[in-house]
Amino acid sequence: MDQSILMRVSSRAADFPDSPIRKLAPLADAAMARGILVHALNIGQPDIPTPKPFLDALHHYDRTVIAYGRSEGEPEYRAALADYYRAAGIELDESDLVVTVGGSEALLFALQIVAEPGDEVICFEPFYTNYTTFAMMSGVTLKPLRTEAATGFHLPDDEAIRAAIGPRTKAILICSPNNPTGTVLTEGELRRIAAIAKYRGLFIISDEVYREFVYEGTHTSILQIEGLDDHAILVDSISKRYSACGARIGCLATRNLEVRAAAVRLAQGRLCPPVAEQVAALAMTKLGPGIFGPMREEYQRRRDVTFEGLLRIPGVICEKPKGAFYIMAELPIADCEAFARWLLTDFSHDGETLLVAPGPGFYVQDGSVESSKGLNQIRLAYVLEIPKLQRAMELLARAVDRYPV
Repeated sequence: MDQSILMRVSSRAADFPDSPIRKLAPLADAAMARGILVHALNIGQPDIPTPKPFLDALHHYDRTVIAYGRSEGEPEYRAALADYYRAAGIELDESDLVVTVGGSEALLFALQIVAEPGDEVICFEPFYTNYTTFAMMSGVTLKPLRTEAATGFHLPDDEAIRAAIGPRTKAILICSPNNPTGTVLTEGELRRIAAIAKYRGLFIISDEVYREFVYEGTHTSILQIEGLDDHAILVDSISKRYSACGARIGCLATRNLEVRAAAVRLAQGRLCPPVAEQVAALAMTKLGPGIFGPMREEYQRRRDVTFEGLLRIPGVICEKPKGAFYIMAELPIADCEAFARWLLTDFSHDGETLLVAPGPGFYVQDGSVESSKGLNQIRLAYVLEIPKLQRAMELLARAVDRYPV
């Protein structure tokens, strides 16, 4: 008789959620194996080519050994990065910056720096799905506050925010321009958050990865709000603005010396960010802000096509997003998890279908089906060329009409 002891992974590892952005990929693969053309609107992977200077810098990388770099990032790149922020109206010194392995590591660092295991961080739903995993990895509880599609997913009132603050609340996490909603927080909203954070002694973690993609108005950084030097932590990445998601270069920026020192210690623990990619990212900083205009204009056209297509579908509720390249829409469907799967398993029109990200994964769930949040929502990433987006919206309209509710 086998007397071996049964081994199990930790409950924490078992509880890590599947990504709503990626979990349907096997169904998409199976659909493509059947000869179906799948229009992928599930993931924010830009199709605009990575600028040539980045690739040229990689091709001409001539060091004979790719050695360990500085844990906080290469000095030349951090200096150039500080210049980029100053050009954007954000006063930062090279010493305020820690280069990270993508914006993901910067968020993970920030959560681990501001909170002890068991502490709470307020976030606004719907939010970037991986915040849930980063919080679990850090032993942090996300305290969700709901925003609504009908108001363009802008912040709730101050009373609601203050009511969510408890004895173990350590920070407020915001994202602007927002993933998954495309909402751009106004300067007034940032000042409201700043006033609450200062009064209650909280950190503000501000995810600003999509800063270059604002289509109406301007972007305001949390580091442009006065009086927040001790409170504000900015998280950023080159992934979207340079169409270089796979390079995995991000940064954490703060004027709080204690936070910065803690970030360096965490960075030392993982040794260094990618060295060759920092050399390539340095080449990008020399192009100046002019590179972003054509990209922004292209995404704005794509946004308009996607939004107009959604409005033509009876029963859809959505507001035109002002930034990023996502739109969160409420469909006249009770269960968009099932709908998203059905698109890949049972639906096609002229040999085509689409892949979307269902809404519940962008919310904190309590585990019960009855109270599942975002179940009538999907997130669309308008990262395809306009003719493909137009076709995708036609397919979505047909699918909503044909779905067997």
